[in-house]
Amino acid sequence: MTRAHLPGILAMAAIVMASNILVQFLFGQWLTWGAFTYPLAFLVTDLMNRIYGAGPARTVVFIGFLVGVFCSLVGTQIIGEYGPLVTFRIAVGSGLAFLTAQLLDVGIFSALRRRIWWQAPLASTLIGSSVDTILFFSIAFSAQLAWIEPGNDVTWANEALPLLGLGPVVPLWVSLALADWMVKLTLALIALIPFRLIVQRFDATSIRL
Repeated sequence: MTRAHLPGILAMAAIVMASNILVQFLFGQWLTWGAFTYPLAFLVTDLMNRIYGAGPARTVVFIGFLVGVFCSLVGTQIIGEYGPLVTFRIAVGSGLAFLTAQLLDVGIFSALRRRIWWQAPLASTLIGSSVDTILFFSIAFSAQLAWIEPGNDVTWANEALPLLGLGPVVPLWVSLALADWMVKLTLALIALIPFRLIVQRFDATSIRL
């Protein structure tokens, strides 16, 4: 790790910390504000991978994971209206989903890095985001995984309701997961713009040097 990697490290730490705070605040019926900041972690990972390689990208991921663990530990000590802000299931789901999805992102990006510029960041982010969503919401809220934390009542998350208020009847957490996944996919497309601009600027700077 060098000083050149510091912006990526700080960006990842800031995104993870901001997302852990903003996830406490609702945006509409199906989302939290954290849903709009967390996907930026994939942009940071992809930029680090493209500019510095897979090794530094993984370093940034592990630092983000440690920041997330710290935030979760703090959250377990803060008691809200319905108990701790962060339950054991949420902490496990968040940490496992982040680490798995981000490392998967690094692997996919590395495999596709020699293709057309947009294919590696788009494919790695789409697949990583999907895995992240499935792991987090199923671990944190699925009734089938209640054995992870028997004392945590997730009945509210398993209330049978129409999907996003319109579709077939499913557990509430499925609607929350789908809404979160849709935001991630949208931001994955939007993030291609800053990805391209930042990489071009870096490449131009490298040529001048």
